[in-house]
Amino acid sequence: MMRKLITNRFADLVDSQVIRFDEPLKEHSSFKIGGPAEVFCQPQSYSQLIELLAFALEHALPYFILGKGSNLLISDAGLDSLVIHTGRLDSIENDEKYISARCGASLKDLCIKAMELGLSGLEFASGIPGSVGGAVFMNAGAYDGEIKDVLYCSNCLVPDLDRLRSKTPILHLKAAEHQFSYRRSVLQDLGYIHLNSVFKLTPDDPDKIKQRMDALNKQRWDKQPMDLPSAGSVFKRPVGHFAGKLVEDCGLRGFQIGGAAVSNKHCGFIVNLGGATAADVMAVIRHVQSTVFERFGVRLETEIRLVGKL
Repeated sequence: MMRKLITNRFADLVDSQVIRFDEPLKEHSSFKIGGPAEVFCQPQSYSQLIELLAFALEHALPYFILGKGSNLLISDAGLDSLVIHTGRLDSIENDEKYISARCGASLKDLCIKAMELGLSGLEFASGIPGSVGGAVFMNAGAYDGEIKDVLYCSNCLVPDLDRLRSKTPILHLKAAEHQFSYRRSVLQDLGYIHLNSVFKLTPDDPDKIKQRMDALNKQRWDKQPMDLPSAGSVFKRPVGHFAGKLVEDCGLRGFQIGGAAVSNKHCGFIVNLGGATAADVMAVIRHVQSTVFERFGVRLETEIRLVGKL
């Protein structure tokens, strides 16, 4: 039913491969895990994105917005929905100490661009393997920095058909209106779709910025399993504790089910040793959660997003 509706309405986008069917989502996930998307779209403009989203709402079709797939565990069964991948919406521009990036731009590219322009403030994010849209959505952070520290404003879409069909479909959010908290934002709470953000940075010497980026990236490579597919830190930091330390203290370093294992390098990560399924990862997650709770009475909450039937 969904395929027929999509094909009838967007025949030109199907012919041009902007829309594809049964796309393996493991190819769009840093975990290298995930079944097929029934319908997979890569809009090349905001207008295409708005049109696809409005169509989904008009026909009550389930949809999912996908960026770099770096903080996700996607079901082995895939997604019976319209997956809108933002990877083609990746331009980056600047105006003096402000730099603007679209949702599909990688954080790495944004940080390199800022460094080349002599703009400081994004060094903490240079090694986070995600998109700008996902980073704003999750208030991504590392090494005592968070997106909220540098974000100036954003443009978003509200999943409301009347608004999307109006002459002013785009919602502008000032920094405070994002309601950022630890790994959360109003985009998550209200289902807003990120389009682009502007970041306010501080002029500095490019060489000094590069030195700080290189130092942080070295720390990341020294301490994290960067050589294996993962979704980053699996668990949120519990109050008064460090998730990785709790997992390690339970003797779970290297604990493995199928192709998924607690990283030997950093116990806050679960890695794909090769051929891991989402079911393997979920089994490891549940074992870790139950073991940590039994030993320390601490409930570990997942930081990664669980998508589909898991």
